[in-house]
Amino acid sequence: MDRILVTGGAGYIGSHTCKALARAGFEPVTFDNLSTGFERLVKWGSLVKGDVCNEADIRVALREFRPVAVIHFAGRIAVGESVVAPWLHYAPNVGGTINLLNVMREYGVSKLVFSSSAAVYGLPKISPVNETSALLPLSPYGRSKLFAEQMIADFMHSSGLRAICLRYFNAAGADADGECGELHDPETHLIPLALDTLIDQRKKLSVNGDDYDTPDGTCVRDYIHVTDLANAHVAALRRLLVGATLPSALNVGTGNGFSVREILNAIALETGREVPHVIGSRRDGDPAHLVADSTEIKRQLEWAPKHSELNRIVNTAWQWHQRERTHGAMRSNA
Repeated sequence: MDRILVTGGAGYIGSHTCKALARAGFEPVTFDNLSTGFERLVKWGSLVKGDVCNEADIRVALREFRPVAVIHFAGRIAVGESVVAPWLHYAPNVGGTINLLNVMREYGVSKLVFSSSAAVYGLPKISPVNETSALLPLSPYGRSKLFAEQMIADFMHSSGLRAICLRYFNAAGADADGECGELHDPETHLIPLALDTLIDQRKKLSVNGDDYDTPDGTCVRDYIHVTDLANAHVAALRRLLVGATLPSALNVGTGNGFSVREILNAIALETGREVPHVIGSRRDGDPAHLVADSTEIKRQLEWAPKHSELNRIVNTAWQWHQRERTHGAMRSNA
């Protein structure tokens, strides 16, 4: 059974991907410092407690487990945090990636799937946005992902690395079996923030503006179920392992957009409860409309979303949320 090192495998998308890998016949090995991940989400394969900012930790994992490939999630993801404390993002997202690439080269591990982001596009002039759109990130977080993509491209040119960067749009939902889900602290994503209001973790949701050039004035985004996102990583990995020629980057989205108001309406329909909310000011750098052109990933990986209907996203998120966040406190990170 081929082993796959999954950096950040104790996090939201990483844990779902470990489950998808195990179902596909791989042996995932989670590499995580547990600063934002959760040990109890490591249910498929071994856990190596380590930090991508420390090359020695990576060497221990590669030497012990000898993976045939790496899926690299480890890093920080909060856009707002990256603006006020950019060093918190550049250290793991850029420094950690260069450490990983160096140690992979040292141990002859030549296949990599990298967790990138639609944030590399900044404020795209077209929507749906495709992979040839200008890369003009607005935040340190977005720039850290672009820098990492560029480093990966340089390693591909110079060292024989074979890699693909997957640019996510809005990951959402939870595992249908209830085995893993979203546990960010602090939370910044719309759906869990809205669900928090229904279990009294916050009084009202603040909607960031309702005067955008969209049908109802609120921002439109492409929401992809985290299980579909995890399966995209497995599809990309399979193609790399058989030597297929792939583009350097692919969007991972559904090609469908939903506004903030549509999300709140879907939550009300699914839960039977209206989400209390207020209209706040716009957030700097928010595009009105950000939806993926998913043509290339469907063609290159023979992948398509199967779980990303909006009601399914909301239902799985709500079921997970009720179990994990009832009574106003998350369980300990253990």
